[in-house]
Amino acid sequence: MFIAVPRSEVIFTFARSGGPGGQNVNKTESKAILHWNITAAAWVPNDVKARFMEAFGSRVNSNGDVVIHSDESRDRLQNEKSCMQKLTTMLRKVWIPPRKRIATKPTKASQRKRIESKRLRSDAKKARRAPVED
Repeated sequence: MFIAVPRSEVIFTFARSGGPGGQNVNKTESKAILHWNITAAAWVPNDVKARFMEAFGSRVNSNGDVVIHSDESRDRLQNEKSCMQKLTTMLRKVWIPPRKRIATKPTKASQRKRIESKRLRSDAKKARRAPVED
């Protein structure tokens, strides 16, 4: 399935990044922070938006912006690509609705096996008890 978020809907901001880079890390803004308003995205169906909010609600701020950041690379463009990949991966996870579980009964054999294992466990515990005096 191909899902592409339009670049016009995405806003990138940049910040100074921690991690590898030596002294250069103190003067370059290579950390990419992606902002995408899911509530304003008309191309995303409402049921997908609801599943997205349920699954990734902690990444959505009060304005409806999804906020994703990446500082995995020293390169700003690589971090932008990483943010976009993270967003598309998140959308793919919720795009297809989960299948409904069909309730099934346990088989007779599995029921017998369960009862037998409970009986064996009970017998083992009974054997540990002190003998009852009459």
